[in-house]
Amino acid sequence: MKKRNKLKILNDPIYGFITLPNALVFDLIEHKYFQRLRRITQMGMSYMVYPGAHHTRFHHAIGSMHLMQQAVRVLRFKGVEISTEEESAVLIAILLHDIGHGPFSHAMEHSIVNEVSHEDISLLFMQAINKEFGGKLDLAIEVFKGEYKREFLHQLISSQLDMDRLDYLKRDSFYTGVAEGNVNSERLITMLNVVDDFLVVEEKGIYSVEKFLLSRRLMYWQVYLHKTSLVAENLLINTLKRAKYLVENGHQLPAGTVLNFFLTNKIYASSFTGEVLNEFSKLDDYDIISAIKEWISYDDKVLSELSRMLINRDLLKIKLASTPFSEEIINNYNKDLQEKYKITEEEASYFVFGGSVSNQAYNTQKQNIKLVFKNQKIEDIAAASDQYNIEALSKKVTKYFICRPKVLD
Repeated sequence: MKKRNKLKILNDPIYGFITLPNALVFDLIEHKYFQRLRRITQMGMSYMVYPGAHHTRFHHAIGSMHLMQQAVRVLRFKGVEISTEEESAVLIAILLHDIGHGPFSHAMEHSIVNEVSHEDISLLFMQAINKEFGGKLDLAIEVFKGEYKREFLHQLISSQLDMDRLDYLKRDSFYTGVAEGNVNSERLITMLNVVDDFLVVEEKGIYSVEKFLLSRRLMYWQVYLHKTSLVAENLLINTLKRAKYLVENGHQLPAGTVLNFFLTNKIYASSFTGEVLNEFSKLDDYDIISAIKEWISYDDKVLSELSRMLINRDLLKIKLASTPFSEEIINNYNKDLQEKYKITEEEASYFVFGGSVSNQAYNTQKQNIKLVFKNQKIEDIAAASDQYNIEALSKKVTKYFICRPKVLD
């Protein structure tokens, strides 16, 4: 039998050719749990605003691994000792860091599973694969959880300047066409170093870090928290919540077997068993879209209308403000809708609701981005920068929104 070549080369639209480093990484990419990421949209409902934003979590995971390969190469060149085992572990950890995302990325976490984050599910997937691979992911899981003795390896995966952020900003910028997010990931990686097993940026990289933080802030307001994306995502969440409510009250909705499993069962972190994980691994964007198309003709007017709005992109109207909307305003819109369509207060609440979104490009309460100077002095980026905007980027900005049907205007 001919031996299969596992050292493949992939062609990525952002970085060009990406070489898979070893046979284990190839086998992980081939695994059905990872292949599911081809069917999970990276940016949720953002394609309703930016038509090009149809790239997937699969793209992002491969890209993040490529940047991690570059980071390891740079750090080794600067004399940082990274063993073959540590390199393999950090590459596997970043490759699988998003494997637990559900359909449309974040919508599942707020609708048909309860209090289960994608990070928790990613870890469950990694542990399941590790069992299947005879413990070959032991070190990768230790690094992923932040329990390994060398802290900088975890920082490369999850920190305020990690390979995850460097890839998604550049990639999302490319696919949306929003140039403000196009960070110079190569320059930033070239400026990385390690002091006492802590990841630092060399002082000459300060302006690249400033640009990175500014790009992150702009991408959040312009893309991730775009008001139309907010409306669409909240509509999707409400559609799934309504579907779950109907199923719990005896309705038999047209839905695929896998989606039906999550509609009929209450899933919490404590009940996320191997069976649930296996079912979750079969669930993707296609299950949700197929069901919503069917629900347009279902005889529940709330579910039918929510589904129609999503499929036809006939969305709710949204208004943003810097202060919260009063309960009185929301209640008045709710009452108007009740009277207009002879529906209950609970039914109207699927179409009239408020909420808030926050943007903080740099969180000084988290593990900070440190600069190292030629005299080996280490300082936080916010203190070292001569730009007032870093201080501004550290402030959490919250915006409030209210959604309502256009017919109420």
